[in-house]
Amino acid sequence: MIVQSPCKVNLGLKIINQRKDGYHNILSNFIELNLCDSIEFIDSNYSYVEFIGANIPKDNTVTNAIKLIENYCNININHKIYITKKIPLGSGLGGGSSNGAYTLKTLNYLYNLNMTDSELFSLSKEIGSDVPFFMQGGIKQISGTGDIIKSINYLKLKDKFFVLVIPDFSVSTSWAYKKIKKHLQPLNIKPKFPPLTNKVDWALFENDFEQVVCSAYPEILDIKTMFYDCGALYSSLSGSGSTMFGIYNDMKLAASAIECFKDYHTYLVTPNV
Repeated sequence: MIVQSPCKVNLGLKIINQRKDGYHNILSNFIELNLCDSIEFIDSNYSYVEFIGANIPKDNTVTNAIKLIENYCNININHKIYITKKIPLGSGLGGGSSNGAYTLKTLNYLYNLNMTDSELFSLSKEIGSDVPFFMQGGIKQISGTGDIIKSINYLKLKDKFFVLVIPDFSVSTSWAYKKIKKHLQPLNIKPKFPPLTNKVDWALFENDFEQVVCSAYPEILDIKTMFYDCGALYSSLSGSGSTMFGIYNDMKLAASAIECFKDYHTYLVTPNV
């Protein structure tokens, strides 16, 4: 059995505050896109995980998902799992989180575990902050530490095209959070984003990480400027980076924009809606 494990970008990302447990409360719109890793599950008499196309630590989101299900359901997982990576690592696209979520969902199906959505959601939170989103996917508003998921009207995204530009460096999420502490909002300020219906004011979708990431990696700002020069409606960092993306109304315009970024890895993708 082969499943597709998609990526995401953040349309706006506000870091609200740091909690006592060290995690951060956020507000963001997550958009699932059709750039995917593939995960193959092969029946076996033992458990085996291999990543193809990337060097991934032995302790990872897929192995964590397996251990969680084994412990929760008191079973042994006997499958070879091969993950072919297409989503770049350290890029802010959530590839690892997606892999963990789709492993949970697929093993629940393959082993007829009949776990409820609530049970799967609870397990997903133990893997990582972005994993709960990928249990549902689509386009959602995310808050809390990533565990509060709200459906939103995304009419103005249905016909949009996304160009992803991947620089030749990655950004550490933990480093970005440490740097952003001084920029956190006062507790009495409750950020919000405009609705994705009717006329959208794209400028109001700010990513708080851009300021700290651009100061360390000025190339990010150069890419953003290039996007607007190439006709993008909107351009932003995804997560803490390093991926920059541009949103376009027209596929031909989006395809021509890729020509502006010949020195980078690029992808032309659309939302999973």
